[in-house]
Parts: sequence; C-alpha cells; structure tokens
Amino acid sequence: MIAEPADSGSLLSHGSGGPTILRILLGTQLRRLRTAKDITREAAGHAIRGSHAKISRLELGRVSFKERDVADLLTLYGVTDPAEREPLLNLARQANSPGWWHKYTDLLPHWFEVYVGLEEAACTIRSYEIQFVPGLLQTRDYARSVILLANSTAPMEELDRRIDLRMRRQERLTGPDAPVLWAVMDEAALRRPLGGREIMRAQIEHLLQVIELPNVTLQIVPFARGGHAAAGGPFTIMRFRERELPDVVYMEQLDSALYLDKLEETEGYMEVMDRLCVQADSASSTRQFLRNLHKELSV
Repeated sequence: MIAEPADSGSLLSHGSGGPTILRILLGTQLRRLRTAKDITREAAGHAIRGSHAKISRLELGRVSFKERDVADLLTLYGVTDPAEREPLLNLARQANSPGWWHKYTDLLPHWFEVYVGLEEAACTIRSYEIQFVPGLLQTRDYARSVILLANSTAPMEELDRRIDLRMRRQERLTGPDAPVLWAVMDEAALRRPLGGREIMRAQIEHLLQVIELPNVTLQIVPFARGGHAAAGGPFTIMRFRERELPDVVYMEQLDSALYLDKLEETEGYMEVMDRLCVQADSASSTRQFLRNLHKELSV
C-alpha cells in the first residue's frame, strides 16, 4: 500500500507562487512517498545516480528537478499508476519554469534567490528590522542608499537593476493576491539618516501612505521601551496558503542566510514576534510617531 499523494490535483493549482513553492510542494510529496516505503535517502539517491545529499536538496525544494529523476523515484516508491504519476511529473515540469526574478539571477546569490521565491508565494509576511526600513516598504531613493552600502563600487547599471528588483518585489503588496505584511521596526531604523534628510523625509511620507493599505501593518518599538524580546537581531517569518508547507523563518547573514522550517524551531520565533507586537507601539500610535518624525525632518 503506497502513500496517497496529498491531493496532487490541488498542488497544481498553486502556481501563483512561482517555481520555488512548486519545488517545495513536490519535494514534500516525494519525501512522504519515500518515508511511507521506509526507503533511505541513500537508496533513493542510488536510484537516480546521486547521493543522499541530492535527495535531501530535492525534498527541501532547494534545487530544480529533472523529470527523469522524478519518474525514477516514483517507480522506486511504487507509484506506477499513470493517473497518479502524471500530476507529479507535470508538477516537476512546472517547477522548472523560471520565476519573474530569473532575469536578475546574475545579481542574486542563490540563498537570496530562494528568499525572493518564498516571499512571492507567502500569504503572510511578518518581519522585525533593527537597522533599515523593510525592503518591501522602501522608497527608490532610500533603497539606493541601502544598496550602496554593500555595493559602493558597482556600476550604475547594476545599481539600477538591484533597485528595480526591490521595487518589483513591492508590487505584490498592491496586487490581486497581496500578502498580509506585518512589520515591526526598531526606532533606530528611522533615526539613522540614510541618504540624508530629504530622502528620510520622503521615506517617512511613503510609510504614512503604505500603512493605509488594508493588508499592511507597521509598529515601531521606541527607544523608551528599553530592551525587548528580539535581542538576537532581525528576522522574517513567512506563512503560506498551502497546508502542506510549514512556516519559514529567514535570517540574513553577511554572505549567506539561515532558513528554519521545523516546528520546534519556528515556534520560538513566532512567540518572540508576538511579544514584540505587544511591546511595540500600536499601529495607531505608530502612525502618530511617523507624523511627528516627519515634522521634525521638515523643520
């Protein structure tokens, strides 16, 4: 008795998130089928002329799928009925289609390309920032100032493309399938005059506009609160509509990123985020804080 693919037909209807989510969904299905047959990753890797590490990457959705590999794994797992195989093979074909961000892959390290795909698919994005305004809420000029910090010697064309990518990511906030964005920022992120007074004033104006969107909530943790729950640094939690997918916690490092998706790992970050939202100013108080700060920058 093989494990029944968890509503394979429904998986094919979730293409809006692009190839990243499709790969994760397919990897989840393959992992369920393998464990149901009590087959080791080593044995599965041998069946596709690979290693256990390759199977791990496939099951996590971190790499693209070869249709031949998926077909061989399905055979190994006892999925021989064409009616059961075809939806999964079709999913493999769709998962290899490039996302809109593919044209920026020469600029994106692989670890951040994964994030862009997850962000594109998330239905809820909760983030905590200490140093900068969240990327999804930055103006073009503010984004240029941030990007220049790490790319000061890059050609102008490259800088413009990096900024274009950030602006393109923001389009989801006002699109037909817009996610819920709930951002918490430390006051320091707004007190740091990136780009100068004019750019910061325009950034505050933009925040006052974007928080009027029904799907965007912003809270500020003021200096007056003293210490708070997120002493470890900035992080983002993404949640997806697909019930098969766990929450993902993302933490960016200097030249890499950490992704956590095990429940015992993500629960702690969710608790910290909830405490931050209690400790931070309310959304209405944050709106007044931004208005006051805008007046300060206008003097």
